[in-house]
This record gives sequence, C-alpha cells and structure tokens, in this order.
Amino acid sequence: MEIKRNDISVIDGAELKAIQNIYFLGIGGIGMSAIARYFHSRGVNVEGYDRTKSALTTSLEESGIKIHYEENIDLIPKNVQLVVFTPAVSQQNIELNYYLQNGYKVVKRSDVLKMITENSFNICVAGTHGKTTISTMIAHLLKNSGYGCNAFLGGISVNYGTNFWSSEKNVCVIEADEYDRSFLKLFPDVAVISSMDADHLDIYGTEKEVEKAFIDFSSNLKVGGLLVRKFGLKRESDLNASNHLSYSAQNKEADVYATNIKLENGGYQFDVVLKNQVVEKFVLKMGGLHNIENIVAAITVANYLGINDNEIRKGVETFRGVKRRFEYIVDSQEVIQIDDYAHHPEELKALINGAKTLFSQRKCTVIFQPHLFSRTKDFAAEFAAVLDLADEIILLPIYPARELLMEGVSSELILNAMTNPNKKIMTQTEIINWLESDFLEKINKNFGNVIITAGAGDIDLLVSPIKQILEKRK
Repeated sequence: MEIKRNDISVIDGAELKAIQNIYFLGIGGIGMSAIARYFHSRGVNVEGYDRTKSALTTSLEESGIKIHYEENIDLIPKNVQLVVFTPAVSQQNIELNYYLQNGYKVVKRSDVLKMITENSFNICVAGTHGKTTISTMIAHLLKNSGYGCNAFLGGISVNYGTNFWSSEKNVCVIEADEYDRSFLKLFPDVAVISSMDADHLDIYGTEKEVEKAFIDFSSNLKVGGLLVRKFGLKRESDLNASNHLSYSAQNKEADVYATNIKLENGGYQFDVVLKNQVVEKFVLKMGGLHNIENIVAAITVANYLGINDNEIRKGVETFRGVKRRFEYIVDSQEVIQIDDYAHHPEELKALINGAKTLFSQRKCTVIFQPHLFSRTKDFAAEFAAVLDLADEIILLPIYPARELLMEGVSSELILNAMTNPNKKIMTQTEIINWLESDFLEKINKNFGNVIITAGAGDIDLLVSPIKQILEKRK
C-alpha cells in the first residue's frame, strides 16, 4: 500500500495535550525514541514496535515503555489515540496499514515534533553532517549553565545517557532532520546550518534540491531570529536571514572562529574570537578538528543567548561527547579504539583526518559499513577516495536499512574504486576472527594502532566484542 498525503491525520496542539495512549512504529529510531521519552515523561502510556532489539529499545523498556519486535497486529494496542510512524518504516508494514485502514489518527514523527514545539523558543540545528554533535553541545551548554532547555537529540549524550531531557524553561533544542524534508515543519528562533552536501538523493534527486531544502529551512526562521551558518557554505548568499553569524574552525573571515589551537591529551585547548572579542582558554576533550568547528557553533549560540563566558567555558570543558561520535572506546598506549556514526563521505573524511592528526604515528585501521544501497551507488567513488586515507580498510556488506536489494550495488563498488592495496571485505564474524589473530599479532610495538568502526547500520554490534578482544591483550 502506498501511503498518500490524505492518509495522514492532522492534529492540533490541544489534541496532542489530551492524548493518554500513544503508539510508535519504529520506536527504536533515535528521533522517535526522543519523542517517545517526551510523552512518557508526561505520564502518557507509550508503547511501540521496532524490527530489532537494540541498546536504545532496551533503555526505553527499562524506563517502563512496552515494546515488541514482531510485526503482528495481535500484539498492537487497540485503544491508542495516536499512532506515530517514521518514514524509515516500510509502507507495507502490517501494523501501519491496520491503523490506517481502521480510522486511527496516524501521523509522521515530524508532525508531532512540530506540534510539541509550536509555542516554544526553538533552537534548530540542521546539516547533512554535524547536526547531532552541535545540537547536543548546545543543549549541554544550556543545561550545564542553568539556562535550561528541552532537548530532542539525534544521538545519546554521554553526559546524561539520553537523547531527551525536559526543563520548565520553554526553550527547545532540536536536531532538525533533512531526511524526507522533515525539518521544513520546524520554525526556529535560532537556526544553525552546519553543511548542505549532497545526501538522501533517493528523496531529493539532485544536489540542488538538497540545497533548496536548506534554503527553505532558513526561510522558516521567525521574525527577528538568528541564523548561525558555517562559513563558506555553497549558496550561503541564498539563505534567508537578515540577522546571521558565520562560524569556522579557524578561518579569520568568519564572524566567530577558534584561534591558538593546541593539541592536549587527545583533545584541544583554544581561544575563540567572537565579533572582535576574544574568549580565552577553552578546553574540549574530544578528538577531531571538525569538533572544534562544532563547538564554535555551539559557543556562538550560547553567547547569543546571553550565557556568560565562564559558564560557557565550564560547559565546553565538561562536555563528554555523543555516543558514536568520535567516541573513545579503548584508550591505551598500544591501541586506541574509536567508534563513530559517520556514514557520508564528508563525515568519514573528518573522522579519519581527525584520528590521523591526533595519532599521526599510529597505524590507522578503519572498519566501515556502507549504509543504504542508494547512498553507496551515489557516492562509491567519494567513499573510496576518503577510505584511501586510512592505512588499512575493511568493508562490511552494505546495511540496507529501509531499502530493498539494488542489483549490481555492493561494497565491492567501493573496494574496486580504492587505490589503497590494504583493503578487504569481511563479515562481522570474519572481522572478530581476524582481530583475534592477524591484527593483534601485528600491532605496532613502538607507536601503537588506532582502530575505527564507522557506519550507521548495525556495526555498533561490533564495538563491545572488539573492546573485549583489545582489553584481553592487556
């Protein structure tokens, strides 16, 4: 069944507040889980379905949310007042079609988020990459300083162990997702745009359409609002905002940028220039120069909100990152293990360059799982060029997510386009066997190794087994 626009229900804020029973199809998605937590925190009875059990769904279940993992209408609640689904759920999903055919109110996740944030002061962070880290950084600076906010994040904050928290302050920090044009339903008081690269071409078709969506997003900025944009974005002059600031890692032509950057224990110390004012001695305990750029964006927003320099400085130093964003899993003299969500060529490039800058004398092994047949087909050459930056590359088979098999598209498209001879394709089981034998035997005794797992599929299932193998070596 193809879901048409008129199949989707329309609800208003008053209806949303009256809901006592709600059901989530695809509750294990990072964005869906944040909204599920929102309703659960307000005493609403929340239930859900997901295809596979994960750390996220386990956490939701431990909080008291009932979840099942079999697509079965006998298992779904029939007394729900609202059904929320994510576009990642198949249109042939039996449960979704049951609710549609039986007159239930069925809405997309983006519509619910629009309703929740209709009357709040909204800080919306958009970008084809960088948005999860920046939104989590901003939310942490606001929470840690006592300013306060409600946070709807696309990743798990290491500081708080969650992707959602609430506050009495009517301020929302929201990761604004461009997939399915969802972010066009948000109306920011502060909008951040970190990047506008080609992605989700299965939705947009062309890079120009992706860029147009971001331009349209900037048009949603409320009157008097602020646009914070990365310096040097393509078509930045087309972004619609009379009040705007540009930011950069260290380009002095930007309105806000970092200077005097020094490497320090796997992180950085630096100063920030804010419109001719210099704020000194920030310490960021995260790897990757791109994360300096991300924190500069967050500092720009916090400064605009009037948070004082000392509170911002404390917030930056206490920020512990986002799960699966340049996340240190093992940090020893012999081996550094890093896990990251990178699934776009630009994200992967920032990840590998960041690791090689911080650990320039260590051999860098990247285990990468391509995400989606369509993305692999569209960017095979770009992935190959970026992965060539590593010393050794292992590719997993493509993680299909919402897509069906695409003839002629496999991880070999990337492998065959690479020039680095130290490359291979392996299954997860083969990787574990290889780590226990070849990898451990060939660790560089003088400088050590860096091993990186990257991707947006189920590669995270390898993180703990790899950690156990590496720690056994101690």
